[in-house]
Amino acid sequence: MSVLVTGGAGFIGSHLIERLLGSTSLSIVCLDNFNDYYDPARKRSHISGFADHPRVTIVEQTFCDREAMHRLFDRQDVRRVVHLGAYAGVRRSVEIPHVYQKANVEGTLTLLEAARVHGVDRFLLISSSTVYGRGADAPFREDAPLGVPMSPYGATKRAAELLGLTYHDLHALPVVCLRPFSVYGPRLRPDLAMSIFADAILDGRPLPLFGDGSIRRDFTHVLDICAGLQAALDSPQAVGQTINLGHSTPIEVRELIRLLENALGRSAVIDRQPEKPGDMPITYADLRKAEQLLQYHPRVAFEEGVVEFADWYAAAKRQGLISG
Repeated sequence: MSVLVTGGAGFIGSHLIERLLGSTSLSIVCLDNFNDYYDPARKRSHISGFADHPRVTIVEQTFCDREAMHRLFDRQDVRRVVHLGAYAGVRRSVEIPHVYQKANVEGTLTLLEAARVHGVDRFLLISSSTVYGRGADAPFREDAPLGVPMSPYGATKRAAELLGLTYHDLHALPVVCLRPFSVYGPRLRPDLAMSIFADAILDGRPLPLFGDGSIRRDFTHVLDICAGLQAALDSPQAVGQTINLGHSTPIEVRELIRLLENALGRSAVIDRQPEKPGDMPITYADLRKAEQLLQYHPRVAFEEGVVEFADWYAAAKRQGLISG
């Protein structure tokens, strides 16, 4: 029996696999297609620490392939699924929405069908805080009315949630929908603001700031997210639920820049640009449901997490693991 982690070579996926290896005896299937959304070499470096582990099987494949997924579930005796794999990124989804629909909606449906046929014990469907959209009241509560997603990415994640909850209702598939908020930490994707800002500060290049920097994000450390995911794998009360995983402390983007300047020991050169379409003005997680169902309590303070991230980023850049 094994747990399948889709997107297992990615930022969150690789951290989750390391956590599961250290705290459980589970056999793990790391599924990733190593696409070129960002440098595949970075993804391969993410898995270098466990690629040869006897309890890990690396599978290079897309989860959009129906026949391949049925074979995988059968051969690896998949009993649990953590579906982290997706095309991510709000702004990129505005440019290539069809790619997002293919991976995030059709790909999710492919996995749900394979899970239904093979009778898995748990299916964690990792959604996004972007599903709250324009008009949602902050702090964002799972059972309150949702706004309109402000990007194709948010819309595809909402569609994936609806498919998961439909499969739970229609087929009794034990689905749990989880909504992470602005995850950060070592191995962060290069297209996300914290990576872009750190790279610009270290190189002395202009740092693109869209709007006045007052946008607030509920930054949540990757280790806290992984703790929540692991709890959701086992909690019987979580099945059929949609649950936020955040820090519940929104931080202004300009405060993030200040903390990065302090951590990196250099000043930022700000390049002010107009606001980008699709950017939500605030993300802010109400955590009461996570606390009740998962005993989830974020532990990494943002100030400490930024220092850790800055140290990792600067070291990785010096070693040539990250190119500007």
